[in-house]
Amino acid sequence: MASTQILHTENINKYFSDPVKFQVLTDINLSINHGEFVSVVGKSGCGKSTLLYILSTMDTDFEGKLSINGELLEHQSDKDLAKIRNEYIGFVFQFHYLLNEYNVLKNVMIPGIKLGKYSTDEIEHNAMEHLRTLDMQDQALKSPNQLSGGQKQRVAIARALINDPLIIMGDEPTGNLDKKNSDMVFDIFSNIVKDKKQTMLIVTHDIDFAHRTHRIIEMADGKIINETIPPKL
Repeated sequence: MASTQILHTENINKYFSDPVKFQVLTDINLSINHGEFVSVVGKSGCGKSTLLYILSTMDTDFEGKLSINGELLEHQSDKDLAKIRNEYIGFVFQFHYLLNEYNVLKNVMIPGIKLGKYSTDEIEHNAMEHLRTLDMQDQALKSPNQLSGGQKQRVAIARALINDPLIIMGDEPTGNLDKKNSDMVFDIFSNIVKDKKQTMLIVTHDIDFAHRTHRIIEMADGKIINETIPPKL
């Protein structure tokens, strides 16, 4: 039977050395399973965003082991890691990082074009489908700077989904949004998890958001101090 484990770490330690060496992550052991919606919480500076950058393969300067989809990521070239990132991971950040020189549709297509797995026509079709799912199809030909904050984040979510990633990772995806738009983003994530069995790992300050996910990982001082399964509402 195939493993349902999407992501696994063993004893991850991370040091910064500016100006003196100090430890920012200590013995991080965690597993994320297929279809799980997991949140990571903790005060600013506790190491949660640092951890996310390691899990997303964007930071390779750490001690310990990281596996994605059963593959141990050791001694990989930057090119190989970029391919793994593009194929396996979708990203949603606090700031959407949309490119104003391209319209909304092209922004959603960019990771698909980079991956090069499908034809441009297929990527465009898939991008429109994702925009339609998020009720953004009417904005497809607009520039991102013509959109509201909530609309931009919906485009960023469509872009994260374009390559059918194994896991979506979010760094404070609701951090820049008001309550109404934060709830909208949560509902979108929740529906994607339910309907597509999408795996999600979201770093957040929003405790309400975290309490509606499947599992909460709490960090303090670079360590995982608690894991809880919130009661179903």
